[in-house]
Amino acid sequence: MAWVEPAISTYGVWALLVVLYFETFGAPLPGESALIAASLLATRGDLEIGHIFLAAWFGAVLGDSTGYLIGRFGGRPLLHRFGSAVRLTPERLSTLEKTAKTKGFFMVLTARFIVVLRQLNGFIAGSVGMPWHHFVVANALGAMLWAGLWSFGPYFFTDAFKRLI
Repeated sequence: MAWVEPAISTYGVWALLVVLYFETFGAPLPGESALIAASLLATRGDLEIGHIFLAAWFGAVLGDSTGYLIGRFGGRPLLHRFGSAVRLTPERLSTLEKTAKTKGFFMVLTARFIVVLRQLNGFIAGSVGMPWHHFVVANALGAMLWAGLWSFGPYFFTDAFKRLI
């Protein structure tokens, strides 16, 4: 975790985009922490907040889309083979598929705000066969809301927190 701020200070929003890309398709990286760190760097004037938001949004959309494609073209066999290791029985997989068909848009839109689901939602959506056009719209909107919250939130409310301390 200690490497996040120096990497973003050195490489700017490109480092943030790379971290968020890999984090959102499953790599165990501190994406949300990196985004908050970048937002705080923007309060000092080291980075531009608009660039941070765009890098976060773009990295999140690309990462989840990559996860979706991996799930779509290879996720089903992986879920059948290794699903039992994470208690994903055939019955639970069937339930997940039904949920994705009826509430998939909402599932993808909101999963970004829940830590483990943020990393797996693209893979799961692709694996259970969620239509691409539904996924892309929900993914883009969810990423916009998530990136907006964690980039603009710390940026605009830093002064309020300083007054409290």
